[in-house]
Amino acid sequence: MTDDYAHLTDMAALRAEMDRLDRELAALLGRRSRLIDRAAEIKAGAGLPARIESRVEEVAANARRNALQAGYDPDLAEALWRLMMDHFIAQEARALGEDDDG
Repeated sequence: MTDDYAHLTDMAALRAEMDRLDRELAALLGRRSRLIDRAAEIKAGAGLPARIESRVEEVAANARRNALQAGYDPDLAEALWRLMMDHFIAQEARALGEDDDG
């Protein structure tokens, strides 16, 4: 997938487009956070822990694959997703009343 950014002829226009994209990313992360809240509710009812290691590894592999398809560094994607997962797992753990050790 390629995007044509030739119309962005100066740094002000480029920065405005990056800022717009950052707002989109923030909105998507907000949606993901709300999905995590729902996951905690479902896990509570099912007696599941916040961290399910097989799912963590599945999501990390998905992040790498998605990055390759989107045309960016899969190492970056995995690092970002692992950081994000750690944060969201902690969010779930708090909702589930788990110790910090999870």
